[in-house]
Amino acid sequence: MNEYKITDKMHSWQKTYPVWVSALSVIVLLIIWELICRAGIVSPLFLPSPTGILSALAAMVAGGEIAASLAASMYRIILGFVLGSVIGLAVGLFTGTSALIDRIGSPIVNALYPIPKIALLPLFILWLGIGELSKVTIIALGVFFPVAMNTYSGVKNVDPLLIKVAVSFNATRWMTLKKVVLPAALPMIFAGLRLAAGTSLLLLIAAQEGIGALILHYGDLMITDRLMAGVIVLSLLGLVFNLLLQWAENRAIPWNR
Repeated sequence: MNEYKITDKMHSWQKTYPVWVSALSVIVLLIIWELICRAGIVSPLFLPSPTGILSALAAMVAGGEIAASLAASMYRIILGFVLGSVIGLAVGLFTGTSALIDRIGSPIVNALYPIPKIALLPLFILWLGIGELSKVTIIALGVFFPVAMNTYSGVKNVDPLLIKVAVSFNATRWMTLKKVVLPAALPMIFAGLRLAAGTSLLLLIAAQEGIGALILHYGDLMITDRLMAGVIVLSLLGLVFNLLLQWAENRAIPWNR
């Protein structure tokens, strides 16, 4: 009897629901939101209605604001994400596989990680100028830490038995890293990349142009429907990045589906 109960509980934890359940929950939330705004319970200044936000978004798209802001943001975020990810992946792999580099590098990474990256922007502007380089660098720095730390954790948690098998077959250090350590660490690496994608979107606020600057501009003017429209664009951008990373993860580690 106990075994049946345990089995039923495991099935309840592992149960999945169709996509329409998620869509329905979002629709219900939007309807409630719209009704609250139309009833005048909350002022539009503090909470614009979904239809008002969509109307503002349509006007911003028609006026070219969204396209210009996206063009400025995409260059920054892609370049910063790629640079931060590559460096973070390399640091995570080296610190995870070398005791000496781990002893030297881990304290530095752990000490710098809690520092708010946006607080370093004035320093980067002083060093690198007010142009694109300082903005790309701050995004790359924000991306670096989650990728490096998740890669490190993934490497450290590789089953030692797998490494022993590779060594017993006289595999070189490079072959062991390529064929055993890196594939085993890929789930943690992709988890770090997803966290890094969210961080890179947050750091778009640091720029003087783009989606982040657009949100801050309308926030200063208290035009909340356009502010929320910018937030929706940023949210959709994050959703697209997440879907792309999910697709890449499924292609890179099909055995983990």
